[in-house]
Amino acid sequence: MYVCVCKAVTEKQIHAAVQAGARTMKDLREQLGVGADCGSCGSCAKQYLREARSEAVQMASFYAAA
Repeated sequence: MYVCVCKAVTEKQIHAAVQAGARTMKDLREQLGVGADCGSCGSCAKQYLREARSEAVQMASFYAAA
């Protein structure tokens, strides 16, 4: 799904950016351009950022326990 239409950024790209180290909206803006133009994607991008960060923490915990 497209999150930022202005920059053609998808939720998969946000997840990949988190895996590459993005932790904040500022990181997403710098890496992908999310929210840099009209800004209407901000709340949706924040939601996917939180989701991706949560998944990253769960994966890290899973592999640490193994």
